[in-house]
Amino acid sequence: MAFRIAFCATASLRPFALALGVAGALVAAPARAESKVYVSSEKDNKIYVFSAGGERQAAIEVCKRPRDMSFSPDHAQIYVICGDSNALGVVDLAGGKLAGTVPLGESPEMFSLSPDGKTAYVSIEDDSVLGAYDVATKKSLFEVKTGGEPEGVLVTRDGKTAYVTSEVANVVHVIDLGTKKVTKNIKVGKRPRRFVMSPDGTELWVTNELDASVSVVDTRTQTEKQKIKFALKGMREADITPVGMAISPDGKSVWVGLGRANHVAEVDVASKAVKNQVLVGKRAWGLGFAPDGKTLYVANGMSDDMTVIDTASGKALKTVPAGRVPHTILVSK
Repeated sequence: MAFRIAFCATASLRPFALALGVAGALVAAPARAESKVYVSSEKDNKIYVFSAGGERQAAIEVCKRPRDMSFSPDHAQIYVICGDSNALGVVDLAGGKLAGTVPLGESPEMFSLSPDGKTAYVSIEDDSVLGAYDVATKKSLFEVKTGGEPEGVLVTRDGKTAYVTSEVANVVHVIDLGTKKVTKNIKVGKRPRRFVMSPDGTELWVTNELDASVSVVDTRTQTEKQKIKFALKGMREADITPVGMAISPDGKSVWVGLGRANHVAEVDVASKAVKNQVLVGKRAWGLGFAPDGKTLYVANGMSDDMTVIDTASGKALKTVPAGRVPHTILVSK
């Protein structure tokens, strides 16, 4: 009898022990946090925070006219250009607030960080320069003269070169960051605006706002090798104004915001063929991908909203309010 009692007790305790083991395993491997979508609102002076599904969760007060944004290398902060404050805002994501600012030149536009995140390279429109700023000390390091109305900035992965568009000169400046000099001007389309780089670094894609096109630059020869034109049935070419772009995480597609055409276009990187066009909101400029590439978020500046697109089907899932004049989209990992 004693043996039977002991045996039963042991058997009855086994499920409890297994349950504890499962619970322990769950504690040891916490669920991965859901991505968050950050949208800068030029007129609200805020960065709105959304869930991956497009539900608004919070709003962060920042400096005036927030526009271009980038994560710090550790993703603990967001840096944001504030055009009317002439500053780079530093947003602490854990605290959900503006932690400080870095003074910039008059009317800053876009920027790119050095690979180590210590230097911000900013296009300063009114002065027609690329300005370099130390983020930690908040000091101006140097300036490089550009053509009129510099806009897009892209620093290469090795930190040695910056590409800058000049909307007036219709060129892409190639700047050696070591010598602090323009080494070449690449002729592209009319009013070049923004960049994406191919994963292997051999192609630089440039939107031409007043040319209804994207220029593809060969970075080995620093020359334009191809131009991709966009057309929409029933729409004039003058109303197709490409500005923002995003490259898919797998590097196979580039999605282009067509501005006043109220569409985004998917372009196959290998063939350079336009695969799909999706109707979104008014003046589609800012674009951002979910980490898995399955969802694309589009900021529509003139309809004050954000469109969520399923990239596999190439269809818009929903459009949600995103503040007045949404500009740039960042998606956390």
